[in-house]
Amino acid sequence: MKPNTNIKPGLLNNEIQFADPFFKQFTLRSNKQPLKLTDEISKDYQFPTFYGDASCSIGVFLCDYKQAQAMLPHPKMKPVAMPKGRALVTFSCYEYRNVLGVAPYNEVAMTIPVMIDPTINIPVLPMVMDGFSKFGYYVFHMPVTSLENRIRGNSIWGLPKVVDTIEINVKGDIAKTTVNDEQGNEYFSLKVPTTGKATNFDVSSNLYSKLNNQLLQSPTQFKASFTVNKYMDRLWKKGGKDPGVLTLGTGPYAAMLRKLEIEPQPFQFRHTHHMNACFDLPNEHYQAPFIFNSEQKGA
Repeated sequence: MKPNTNIKPGLLNNEIQFADPFFKQFTLRSNKQPLKLTDEISKDYQFPTFYGDASCSIGVFLCDYKQAQAMLPHPKMKPVAMPKGRALVTFSCYEYRNVLGVAPYNEVAMTIPVMIDPTINIPVLPMVMDGFSKFGYYVFHMPVTSLENRIRGNSIWGLPKVVDTIEINVKGDIAKTTVNDEQGNEYFSLKVPTTGKATNFDVSSNLYSKLNNQLLQSPTQFKASFTVNKYMDRLWKKGGKDPGVLTLGTGPYAAMLRKLEIEPQPFQFRHTHHMNACFDLPNEHYQAPFIFNSEQKGA
């Protein structure tokens, strides 16, 4: 999908597309004030933002722990530790066909699973067990195809969204996502199998992001049947043949990703053709255990 830089007045009248019972559990509300998008256009969005009938391809890879820590904006944010000095990086590729009040767009969320100021950084378990209140995903890069959504993400959540070209295509049993920056560099490509073990997910989690000098915690939830492929032997293995599923190309964002020293062998794949999801405003009751100062990265 090519970038959409056209911002039209008013919200898209598409509430009828969100009749699935998944959406009935949420009560829509406005933010404290409308969001100014241009000198002439402000919009009073409804939250949580609903996403209906979305496709989603997820690749989870192991990377170097120290490099993942260096990607985080505060030393009290810790990557979830994995064996052999590693952490995880996740690439979630979305084709948002229906968005409440907003035109469709594509997005890739690049995240590091983290614990926020943990007393003990317990390895592995936060990824497979519920009950870790300090667990979530820190978003370190987020290309989108919509200028309007980039402004929303930057202004409301501090999400590091940039407007890029994102193509998502399914051919045979492979869903391929490619991302090109505004200079035309193809810096990211991911191939995710559409076949695997059918697994139902109804998951709530938290995304963490940095807005000004505050760490924000924002709830997200999705429900779908995914096909899943797990490669658990990667927990104890390093090295091996590159299967060619993850390609980092050219440009500054490719260089950023290479710093993570991502192992090319996947740890897990998930794919669904049809997913319902929502993403809410930052949790106003969340009190982060630290604030950022001007000397810290990105401040």
